[in-house]
Amino acid sequence: QEKSSCLSAALFGEDCEISRDQLYELLKFAALGKCHNAAQPSWCRIYRQSRLAGVVVIVLPEMSQLHFYKFYLQFKHLRKVFRHRFTLTPSANFLASLYGEGANPKPQNTARGILLGLTSTASKSSDLQRDPIFQKYGGKKRGLTSYILTSKEMNKYDYPIKGSTRWKGYVCTGCDKQRTDSSPLFGLDCEMCLTAKGNEVAYVSLVDARGQCLLNELVKPQGEVVNYRTSFSGITEEMLLPVKTSLSDIQTRLKKILPRDAVLVGHSLNNDLQALEMIHSSVIDTSLLFARRGSRRYKLKFLAKAVLGKEIQCEEMVGHDPAEDARTALELAQFFIEQGPAKVAELNLEMLLRAENLAEVSKKKDALQPQGCRVQQQLNEPPHLSKPCFLECLQVTGQKPLLLGRQELDSSGLCQSNLSTSNKQILQKALEDVPLSTFSIIQFSLGPENISSHLLAELCEKVGSKLTDMLTIYAGPFEESFCLKSVKKKFGKCGPIQSLTVVTETYQPYVCIQYEVLEAAQLAVESLNGAEVAGSCIKVQRRVTAAMLDCDVLIKELELDVENEGVIYVAGLKQSITEEDLQEEFSQLKDLEMLFLPKDLQSGKHRNCCFLKFQKSQSAVDALEVINGWTMKGSKLRSRNALASGHLWRWIWQMNHSNGKQRGNILYKKMQQLPDSEQDLKKKVEKLDNHIQKLYRSLQNNTLCVVLFPGVN
Repeated sequence: QEKSSCLSAALFGEDCEISRDQLYELLKFAALGKCHNAAQPSWCRIYRQSRLAGVVVIVLPEMSQLHFYKFYLQFKHLRKVFRHRFTLTPSANFLASLYGEGANPKPQNTARGILLGLTSTASKSSDLQRDPIFQKYGGKKRGLTSYILTSKEMNKYDYPIKGSTRWKGYVCTGCDKQRTDSSPLFGLDCEMCLTAKGNEVAYVSLVDARGQCLLNELVKPQGEVVNYRTSFSGITEEMLLPVKTSLSDIQTRLKKILPRDAVLVGHSLNNDLQALEMIHSSVIDTSLLFARRGSRRYKLKFLAKAVLGKEIQCEEMVGHDPAEDARTALELAQFFIEQGPAKVAELNLEMLLRAENLAEVSKKKDALQPQGCRVQQQLNEPPHLSKPCFLECLQVTGQKPLLLGRQELDSSGLCQSNLSTSNKQILQKALEDVPLSTFSIIQFSLGPENISSHLLAELCEKVGSKLTDMLTIYAGPFEESFCLKSVKKKFGKCGPIQSLTVVTETYQPYVCIQYEVLEAAQLAVESLNGAEVAGSCIKVQRRVTAAMLDCDVLIKELELDVENEGVIYVAGLKQSITEEDLQEEFSQLKDLEMLFLPKDLQSGKHRNCCFLKFQKSQSAVDALEVINGWTMKGSKLRSRNALASGHLWRWIWQMNHSNGKQRGNILYKKMQQLPDSEQDLKKKVEKLDNHIQKLYRSLQNNTLCVVLFPGVN
């Protein structure tokens, strides 16, 4: 959406969908003009590009088209200001594609290229100094005592501490001797089961500095087991049946094994010590040792592969092997101490993690395709030619791109240059810095807790159910011997019918009709309620549910949506009519800009309805009066204001023709017991909407502003 009318694009029907490459074309030409072979986008034109004051891309990483329509009413500023909307075709490495990278970029071509775009003096040395490991420990090698958690850190990260009332009853290991850089290291890991008492230890492994197993034993939980967590712990009911070893037995054995100056090493070791109900004053926690910005931590599986080059917790294994995890944590600490923080920082773990995530997404996408398709696709694809990095191109032209976002999100492929911890702080920074930059990418986040598969599935079910209810109307009552064919014919004049069924549970029969487009259902409610159909004076209504109580408000807002401005819906067309016939019939209408005749995406046959777009809103109002009651080739036409833009229409069609409804209903029944965080999500969306409005209002005229809902997959 530009703050002047520089951009024109076709926005109807099939033109509502664009690919990531088409988006890249638009952003590249807007930012660079004719520099670096930047050409006009293939799907739209930017007039007077040299007059553009800047380009601002606002990214909502966890959100997709699903969220836009689920929280349509909450996005009141976004939907009123941004006139052009497109469905973005799904693609892996989406955010990375903003920089012009290939579909499967190599690690050195992604993060490194992005980093080069951030400053004009980027170098290996300055990159290293910005690494959180280097910032925390410096560049010099240190002894192991430098990496032992302090009392303050142990308290902060929830470690059991001697003398605290919270840990009353916990057993001390008795290791009270002064630690030195020669003190022995021991790797410790536990697997837990969920019992009536909470998390209880069920498996303990302890290894020495050479990786030899000193303790590897199952433990009988005290409480009744509620969940064995087999997929993580590897523990089953059968495994614990013969076990007699108690927690106190394990505590006693650990006290005997560990020397008085022992240093325990583990990954998030606080959880293990809590499960063991033990206190140990000297620990090295590898989840904290390999520092990241903020409160995020690397997973042990990732560190094992990135640092040690070994695979652990493999998919073919059932659960984790505590001895393997204890040994891995120990080896990671030893590597860190021996090599020093500078060498570890040079690994560029953030870049490796991004590359791994991108590869994983690509792998999953490939797995969804049949083998033959994958082979054929590879044969058909030309050799990959790497494009210049988007930000690098900007750098060469002397422009300084701005990247702002929450640090939790940089694993998605977008490099962060700001350590803000809240959307409000990001907004404040953006308001200050965006006017100084010609190209800005701003990320606002809902937070990682709002992108779980359970929550997404629940949202998907609710949106699908609500759309279905809005497309469905109930008509009746009818006489027992009514003619269903005449009912179908009458209601079919409002638009294409997806399904029609007779409801017999009532005293007199009713008919349930599900339409393919929202306009048809609304037209039926407005024009046939109280009408005489099949010899009966009937009532036409939608189903009343809690989710449908705001249906009238939603219909009104959809009608007023800027995308539907000057667009009307016309129904009652005969199947034999062609697009040429319609062009001829409607040619007398003033300011008619475009005609769209929807087709069945499977059969290719056109529907008995069409959409007309006018250059002026008043011309659309005038056309409604003319068309209502108009007879075309013996068929009486009905019309009303449009409700669903092109991408919503296609989405509804796909929903109607998918087999996912039954799966969704089953899933929804399971979801009923989940805590409902929807109210909290609504508030967050409203705040995001306000942030976008404030940022948009602050932009200079002639700024191209794009908002992306890339989704999590």
